[in-house]
Amino acid sequence: MRINRYLASAGFGSRRKCEELVREKKVRLNGGVVTALSTVIQEGDQVDVGGQVAKLASPQYYLLYKPRGVVCTLSDEQGRTSICDLLPFHAGRLFHVGRLDMESEGLILLTNDGDFAQKLAHPTQGIEKEYEVVVDQPFDSTLLPKLCQGFMIVGGRAKAERAFMLGANKIKVVLRQGIKRQIRLMFAKLGYKVKRLVRTRIGGFTVNKLRPGQWRQLRAKDLSSWAEPTAKRPRLNPMN
Repeated sequence: MRINRYLASAGFGSRRKCEELVREKKVRLNGGVVTALSTVIQEGDQVDVGGQVAKLASPQYYLLYKPRGVVCTLSDEQGRTSICDLLPFHAGRLFHVGRLDMESEGLILLTNDGDFAQKLAHPTQGIEKEYEVVVDQPFDSTLLPKLCQGFMIVGGRAKAERAFMLGANKIKVVLRQGIKRQIRLMFAKLGYKVKRLVRTRIGGFTVNKLRPGQWRQLRAKDLSSWAEPTAKRPRLNPMN
């Protein structure tokens, strides 16, 4: 197994992040510094990163409903509650796929499986993420096509895949992009302030019955739904 894949499987982040660890000469193999990304790890080899032994752990996958006010990091220097504080103590070293800002809530996937995380997060996969958005005033439904056509915001050109009215000031938005604070910036561009933002789905994973702060551990058979084709999902009614 190549060094980047080994470290990702041991919970040290994505393959790209693990390659950076090698370039920074933080990885040692059997006592010597690893310098080549092509290095292959054999059975019986000892690998450590910054003095921490890297061991292959059994893959773990968790769905977490991140509450509002919780930071989307595994630890926080300011002592704020982080998503790691909400998981069981035996979960071990995990990293999150994607993120939500502190004011937002909803579904987060955490895992120690670097390969799976990379597949789920990579832009080429086009994984859908679904949100329920509550704005500060009744929303003009004639602006829905504009959300889907797209426009420039800080960070690039933003567009929704689909957008539906759920109520006078509540909209369901489906994205395939991941621009920082994308939804808040898009609605601000249209003259609305987002009062509540909830991510309800990532690919085929849904919040389902999870409540804020609750988590659910996924089984291997659950993973087949991570990129469930859109055609198999229930159709959404564009207007209430």
